[in-house]
Amino acid sequence: MSISFSHQVKNELLKSEDENRCCMKSRLYGMALFSKNFSFKRITFQSENEGTTELFKRLLKELCNIDSKIEVSPSGKSFSVDINSKKNASKLMTFFGHNISEKNLVINHSNFDCDACRNAFIAGAFLSCGTISSPEKDYHLEFTAAYLNLAKSFITLLNEFELSPKLILRKGYNVVYFKDSEAIEDFLYIMGASASMFEMMNIKIVKEIRNSANRKANCETANIEKTIQASMPQIDAILKIKKKKGLDFLSKPLREMAQARLDNPELSLAELAASFEPPISKSGANHRLKRIEEIAKEL
Repeated sequence: MSISFSHQVKNELLKSEDENRCCMKSRLYGMALFSKNFSFKRITFQSENEGTTELFKRLLKELCNIDSKIEVSPSGKSFSVDINSKKNASKLMTFFGHNISEKNLVINHSNFDCDACRNAFIAGAFLSCGTISSPEKDYHLEFTAAYLNLAKSFITLLNEFELSPKLILRKGYNVVYFKDSEAIEDFLYIMGASASMFEMMNIKIVKEIRNSANRKANCETANIEKTIQASMPQIDAILKIKKKKGLDFLSKPLREMAQARLDNPELSLAELAASFEPPISKSGANHRLKRIEEIAKEL
């Protein structure tokens, strides 16, 4: 049986290892803060993905020395870790800098020690309460939060990444969501799910081709898919430079090439070279892209 795109993204996130202990803490914080229960009395993490629950259990032990066990629902489709002792719940809440006298639950930014901590936190939040539709059907990514102030606090954090999600109330839960495909692609990259991002980009381009009456879909789709596969390392390198240094770090010719490739992942090398004004040679375009990949490796 094929797995959902949400399950696929979460499995990819589970394979990524946080380099720093502070990022491990941030990932656990995102998972706990957006879990079913998060209070000084009880903390309950629940997921349909067994691997996600195992990660929560492991991080609890490694970071807080809290022993826990995974409980399986009667249907076998849901897995949970329940910290129902006040002692351990208080221990975890205090570990994340929360105070029992707090009236409103919001994100505590003191848990973010390095630049990558916020990314790890967002990935943790997605592992806890995030879902994403298959790009074959629709463009939709969402988070559910029990508390309005927590949802607003999360939106403020996402705004720092130049992301602008929307907020609605659905069945008593506050839902933070995206419906713009490019925003979802950026979000996947920020979380560390670049393979899923490239798959979504590929699917989107194929869909656009199929919907275009002016293109010969069958043969051109195959060519564009090959071009997308070839451009993936280039785009990955550009996004890495953008994340770590910003594109202004590049010289003007390289910066223009980087932006052109980001805007046109489906163009062949010759088409990309011809898109410049004035046009540049194919070898010139190739040289610039190779240089960008070299700079990304150096970073």
